[in-house]
Amino acid sequence: MTTLTTSIPVQRVSKSRIKEVDFNNLEFGKYIADHMIVADFKDGKWHEPTIVPYGDMLMSPAMLSLHYGQAVFEGMKAFWTSDKNINIFRPARHAQRFNRSLNRMCMPEVPEEMFVQSLHALIELDKDWIPTSEGSSFYIRPFMFAYEARLGVKVADHFKFIIINSPVAAYQAKPYRLKVEDHYVRTAEGGTGFAKCAGNYGGAFYPTQIAREEGFDQILWTDHKEHKYIDEVGMMNVMFVINGTLVTPQLNTAILDGITRDTILTLAKDMGMKIEERRVSIDEIEAGLKSGAVTEAFGTGTAAVVAPIALINIKGQDLAVPEAGPSSFQLRVKEKLNNIRMGKEADTHQWNYIIPVR
Repeated sequence: MTTLTTSIPVQRVSKSRIKEVDFNNLEFGKYIADHMIVADFKDGKWHEPTIVPYGDMLMSPAMLSLHYGQAVFEGMKAFWTSDKNINIFRPARHAQRFNRSLNRMCMPEVPEEMFVQSLHALIELDKDWIPTSEGSSFYIRPFMFAYEARLGVKVADHFKFIIINSPVAAYQAKPYRLKVEDHYVRTAEGGTGFAKCAGNYGGAFYPTQIAREEGFDQILWTDHKEHKYIDEVGMMNVMFVINGTLVTPQLNTAILDGITRDTILTLAKDMGMKIEERRVSIDEIEAGLKSGAVTEAFGTGTAAVVAPIALINIKGQDLAVPEAGPSSFQLRVKEKLNNIRMGKEADTHQWNYIIPVR
């Protein structure tokens, strides 16, 4: 899918910072590209987005988002394609999820056209920041927060919508060692778990820190009532291959509707894989790891795409997950997704938003 944008006012940087970037050693989020999109919602309406130089912003200590948490973000990626154009992957789907999160936090929705056009204009301007090495990408962070300065507990009337971008290397994390969390809760049904709001992440830091001190990489979150059913792994969705079937927890208001999750489920159907979206109990995974019925376990998310899981600690017992070999589903689907994003395979689902580079 290719769409051209209308003109967005641009204030260019006087001097690019791109020469400060070590493209051979890209730490996630370390470098931010030259420009950013800024748009204000005030007086009950959206004002025109503008591209300005990336930099610090003047904010009041009484800004409502600092006190009452009205802040939402998205995470997405752009890539160079094999024919040297730029692909923003599934921007419309990200815009829709962004708006669901905003709605849950009593924040004004960003019109999808404005969201996509802002992405297009900003990435086209800073295209030289998109890395070219194998597996690298341009990480895109749209976010919005309450900007109104007031100490009273209220829904804000003034918000800022901003997009910044960062060149990132291929995800190289080792397979995860997970601890099943049976005490702390990340979220609960009826809460904000399905929304990408800032508080969800801050609230997960403490139990995750404890798990890491115990030698684990991340937490396998369970339901808030019984700690019996699996929700997510860390801040990713989680999937299992059980007796040849791809199994993942069914979405509810405690689980993020991951774009990568949806993409992998769609591709699994294309690949002839049987799929089950349902409640997945810890007991089932424990029994499946012991019997050999569970042959794969992995997280899915924008940063990693697929993150292999090597071990799950259940009730104090370490249970190994079989290593993902070349024929594993997770590696095959990851390769297929990468080929679609790079333009090496047909984009039959019209996920790719192509910016032609002249």
